[in-house]
Amino acid sequence: MQFETARKNQLEKIKQTTLWDLVIIGGGATGLGTAVDAASRGFKVLLIEKYDFAKGTSSKSTKLVHGGVRYLANGDIKLVIGALKERGLIFKNAPHVSSAQSFVIPLYSTFDKLKYLIGLKLYDWLAGSLRIGKSVLLSKKEVVEKLPHIKQEGLTGGILYYDGQFDDARLAVNLAQTAISHGATVLNYMDAIGIDKDQHGKVCGVTFSDTEDGTTYKAIAKTVINATGIFVDDILKLDTATHKNLVRPSQGSHIVIDKKFLDGYDALMIPETSDGRVLFGVPWHDKVLLGTTDIPINTHQIEPRPMEDEIEFILATAKSYLNPYPTRNDILSIYAGLRPLAAPKDNDTGSTKEISRDHKLLVSDSNLITITGGKWTTYRKMAQDTVDAAIKAGDLPHVACRTMSLPIHGSTDQIQAGHWTYYGIDYNQIQALMQENESLKELLLPEYEFTKAEVVWACRHEMIRQVEDFLARRCRLLLLDAKAAKRAAPVVADLMAGELDKSQEWRDNQIKLFNELANNYLL
Repeated sequence: MQFETARKNQLEKIKQTTLWDLVIIGGGATGLGTAVDAASRGFKVLLIEKYDFAKGTSSKSTKLVHGGVRYLANGDIKLVIGALKERGLIFKNAPHVSSAQSFVIPLYSTFDKLKYLIGLKLYDWLAGSLRIGKSVLLSKKEVVEKLPHIKQEGLTGGILYYDGQFDDARLAVNLAQTAISHGATVLNYMDAIGIDKDQHGKVCGVTFSDTEDGTTYKAIAKTVINATGIFVDDILKLDTATHKNLVRPSQGSHIVIDKKFLDGYDALMIPETSDGRVLFGVPWHDKVLLGTTDIPINTHQIEPRPMEDEIEFILATAKSYLNPYPTRNDILSIYAGLRPLAAPKDNDTGSTKEISRDHKLLVSDSNLITITGGKWTTYRKMAQDTVDAAIKAGDLPHVACRTMSLPIHGSTDQIQAGHWTYYGIDYNQIQALMQENESLKELLLPEYEFTKAEVVWACRHEMIRQVEDFLARRCRLLLLDAKAAKRAAPVVADLMAGELDKSQEWRDNQIKLFNELANNYLL
């Protein structure tokens, strides 16, 4: 029960610390990145997350580390340059969870060849020394060799270009571990219920409760950072009851299918769908991920479900390009993420193209710092800007940012087979765990390579508290194959109950809750 001890140690640090430099609300990409940045500069940092790390948008991306080819078409050159730089830094600092990915754009007109080649050559050039590959024209024959199931009627050729892919939730967990290694206190399942202020109306701390046992805590802080993604407005309303919403969520939906539909290493990029959006088919964890749609919505929730017309849109687009094409019966899992885009003006047309993709940093009259917008690729720069703002707002010592060359927990260039590579340097310790206890070598399911040892490891070192934490965000099975994840849940619950000293009632309830969640990932 090593993790129980580790969690108690984190809670003890809360009780023993009388004043924090920064309290960060939100354990997604931005909050965790901010914790790493601030802790590595030597500040006293507390991060609290209501659910599990990356439970929301940060675990439901299209799994791309990219500059944003489509933003280039919109003329957002500055945004693209910044993202391409950050893409290179992720590859350098967290190579175990990120890698270069080749993309093929199939083209059906000579004009498109010229248009996209010029755009992608510019994309390469903007990456500068951090360029990861060279865009080249492909003949029709070469496109078919790379994408054997592409529709050939009218195909004139294509373009090969390079971007990056990663495992979003694994990187989030590694950021939490990195922050802790630099002295931060980081806890999931802690709900911020109040923004505390001094007699001058300035923010001086946060009141929060442990969602597991209901214990309430107060943290006194020089600065408080609201990094809650699509929920930033909820926290801002704790600060100012009359606050007008800052964020307009955009829902991106994905479907996951068998790898046979691409049957290769290259990803498919469809630059312009029937309604002008971009769609990707990306090989990921031995499956193919198709997405994302991108539509503005008016509500936000922690577990959004793809809308029926979004699923049909993805399938219809795939049908136009693939032969054979996937049908509803081929879908292994569906998922949706909500992106916190800066709220549009009153004359908004309803298109997400018109809503800012860049991040927005605000300091309210009470000194509450809010960071929103942006994307996973630029998490590090968002964190740097946020900590710089906290230094100014909280009158903290001026310490330079250190994250440009800071290795993330697990960082190694050594590649392991299959999913094991995502553990980085922890791989050897999980193997040692299996040597100590032969039973932990057993697979959770015969058709997948995930082992019992990984559940035990996640209990002890990766802060899992619920079955969902493991199956959705530590091994990703829920996103890869929701039915399989439901079959694995009882085994995971048994192992966790033993490690975390939980009752039979806890185990049964966890299986019930997970099955209810997994149904949201099934058609």
